[in-house]
Amino acid sequence: MTTTLTAKTFDDVAQREGIVLVDFWAAWCGPCRMFAPIFERAAERHPDIVFAKVDTEAEQELSERFGIASIPTLMAIRDGIIVFAEPGALPEPVLENVIEQVRGLDMDDLRKRVAEQGQS
Repeated sequence: MTTTLTAKTFDDVAQREGIVLVDFWAAWCGPCRMFAPIFERAAERHPDIVFAKVDTEAEQELSERFGIASIPTLMAIRDGIIVFAEPGALPEPVLENVIEQVRGLDMDDLRKRVAEQGQS
């Protein structure tokens, strides 16, 4: 099952512990419609991950905030940190690979590197 995110709900969901995958899409977008069932099937396979959708037409503020220029764009957030963002309709095996890579991240190391970047 997927969740619809809005400008009001995005930060609450994105700041949670764990993994949030966000699909930025629009109804008129052909590749978005092709990617939607792949995203839905992945949501069924990974109930521990939040699968969320942002309608870029309805939520232009979020599109601007994250510089979404092409759709669909998939964004992966883990423990409140954006760890992946890439435009394009991903084939199912590629989406699964992204999920496994996000699961495998060493978040302690990542938080340390993010903190170091903030100091430079």
